[in-house]
Amino acid sequence: MRQLILTLLLITLSLALPPYLRAAETVSVYALFNGKAILMVDGSRRVLKEGEVSTEGVRLISASTETDEAVIEVEGKRRVLKMGVVISAFTGPAQASTTLWASSNGFFHAEGSINGVPLTFLVDTGANTIAMNIATAKRVGIEYEKGQPGIAKTASGFVKIYGLTLDRVKIGEIELRNVEAGVIEGSQPDTPLLGMSFLGRLEMRRDGNRMDLIKKY
Repeated sequence: MRQLILTLLLITLSLALPPYLRAAETVSVYALFNGKAILMVDGSRRVLKEGEVSTEGVRLISASTETDEAVIEVEGKRRVLKMGVVISAFTGPAQASTTLWASSNGFFHAEGSINGVPLTFLVDTGANTIAMNIATAKRVGIEYEKGQPGIAKTASGFVKIYGLTLDRVKIGEIELRNVEAGVIEGSQPDTPLLGMSFLGRLEMRRDGNRMDLIKKY
């Protein structure tokens, strides 16, 4: 009888456990609505309303078409998901990573921010630093005139450039501080370049049209 009671107790405890056995490894937004989101969790499609939890343990905290983002929680860690960005490496607290996908023309673009101001970057491993034109610098609120003036060679010739240090640069879940950048006089580059002053501080893995950026603390 005692053995039977112990067996029933174990069954009861196992039924009380969460329906998932492991944390999700990759999560991305497939579609976004107010109060609901369709997520791709480890390659499986999950439709969640705010407060619901997928079988992989991904809880949808909030979803909004106004902010174009969903907030999820995995193993007590909250993450902000943007359309087209894959979040991974939930299980490693000492690691943050972001996955980028190449566009049809083979270029990698990354949604991020400078000092909290949202921007779309063009990934350029051939650029020494983050580079932007004056219009972008003004939109971000950078006082570029206080930077170190210099001359840079571009496809259109020699132009004046201001070297400076950005307080915060963020791509997906990865945020770095004190990142070198250059503000170039004129209209180029029309899209800010995410250069090696940022990329060089990460581990980069390229596999076809996929690029993983990994930060280790």
